[in-house]
Amino acid sequence: MSGYIKNVAEMRPGEVAIISGFTDEQLSVKLMEMGCLPGAPVRFNFTAAFGDPICISVSGYELSLRLEEASTISIIN
Repeated sequence: MSGYIKNVAEMRPGEVAIISGFTDEQLSVKLMEMGCLPGAPVRFNFTAAFGDPICISVSGYELSLRLEEASTISIIN
């Protein structure tokens, strides 16, 4: 798919990618304060029992995010 940008919410457990940017300018400030910086590796750890929230590893720690928040984090593999 040409031109398609993948996001953290679409990752699978164990998958690792690089953060390339954000699609929500206001939320991006909050996410960057939590260590989700462009160029940083992100690892998808697991999904909660009912699919939301998810747990990722970024900047040396684990972070829980709602799928709506994770979907604003663009990634490259």
